[in-house]
Amino acid sequence: MLNRCLAIVLLVALVSSNFSRFFIYAGFEVNQNYIASTLCENKARPWMNCNGRCYLMKKIKQAEEKEKKQERDDKRNQYQEALPAAPTLALTIKRPAQRKSFPRLPAPGIIDRATPIFQPPKIA
Repeated sequence: MLNRCLAIVLLVALVSSNFSRFFIYAGFEVNQNYIASTLCENKARPWMNCNGRCYLMKKIKQAEEKEKKQERDDKRNQYQEALPAAPTLALTIKRPAQRKSFPRLPAPGIIDRATPIFQPPKIA
């Protein structure tokens, strides 16, 4: 039962975010008399026959700006998630504690070879 209620609440939240313009129109139609008499910006100019449509357009414009801002924020958050904030790998170079010494080799010179091994072949 809890899962079903949670699913319904999430579904309503998802639908309400996608149909915000529809809810603005529905709210306008329900309260059109109140909006036309108190909230209308053009109630001093009855020849315009506004009947609260100016208020409706203002609310729709606010909803569109809110959606655009939310899309920009979502894109910015996705971009920030793609790039690492700071390098996590730090390399440190350590100097050796002791200096190794290698023995000195004698200078290259003539090496004694066994002469019987290096003889030309004999022709019979």
